[in-house]
Amino acid sequence: MVELGPQGQLDEAMVDLLVKQVTEGLSPAEQRALDVLDSAVASANLREFERAAAAVALAGSANALPLPADLAQRIEHQALKHYAEAGIPVAGASSGDREKVVELAAAQARAAASRSARSAPKSGNYGWFAAAACLVLAVIAWNRAPPPAAPVAAVSPAPALIAPPKPPTAAEEREALLAKSDSLKLTLGATKDPAAAGVSGDVVWDPVTQRGFLHFVGLAPNDPALRQYQLWIFDGGRDQRYPVDGGVFDIPANATEVVIPIHAALPVLSAKAFAVTVEKPGGVVVSGRQHVVVLGAAG
Repeated sequence: MVELGPQGQLDEAMVDLLVKQVTEGLSPAEQRALDVLDSAVASANLREFERAAAAVALAGSANALPLPADLAQRIEHQALKHYAEAGIPVAGASSGDREKVVELAAAQARAAASRSARSAPKSGNYGWFAAAACLVLAVIAWNRAPPPAAPVAAVSPAPALIAPPKPPTAAEEREALLAKSDSLKLTLGATKDPAAAGVSGDVVWDPVTQRGFLHFVGLAPNDPALRQYQLWIFDGGRDQRYPVDGGVFDIPANATEVVIPIHAALPVLSAKAFAVTVEKPGGVVVSGRQHVVVLGAAG
């Protein structure tokens, strides 16, 4: 089945039939197939094929019989006119691409002419007709506009990965509380307990947010399996025998300076003093206060 190309354009079936018509003629079935195609396009391109064959005379062929002088001049003139109409500067051309096409076509022409001369030595026409077919195909390939390039889809740059902000450290939060004018700031002093030797520290407490931090230098490390430190907050609005539990904490080995967040078990109405004791693991509800290591009170 012959496949028609777009209106007014050659397709592969028409090219094959026209080339064969120029070079060796068509069988009745092939002629009917060509008649089914666009006759105007076929006729117009047949003339172009015949004109393009004139390039054989320009390229030369060692195996093809020379054309009569008047015929060679006439088809050379037609070929030059064809190239001029197509915008191809044959005479004095400097285009590297066009020269490559002509050079390749000439080589194909000479090869085709040689094969035709060997296969049909008694016919002087088939040689240059076969060469013309090769050059016809080269001219068609030259004149066909390249298919439009597929549009390049715009690729948006990948959004930069923005790392989520790191939560502030305990030391940074302590500095923020120290900068607040309404925060309570107290110095913590060491007691005479052996565990308090060489310790110093301070506490900052925000009564509005009920948040605070302990800051120690030189507090001895503890083994959590044996004992833990526990903070006590003495509230002016509560019985002083029962200070508010501020949470238990540990001092790691080789730590010289630490910042400990305060976790008050109950709301503190009015912080008056802070004390740190040594207790059993997990802490106690009410401390016997046998081992108070640091203590600080409001003036």
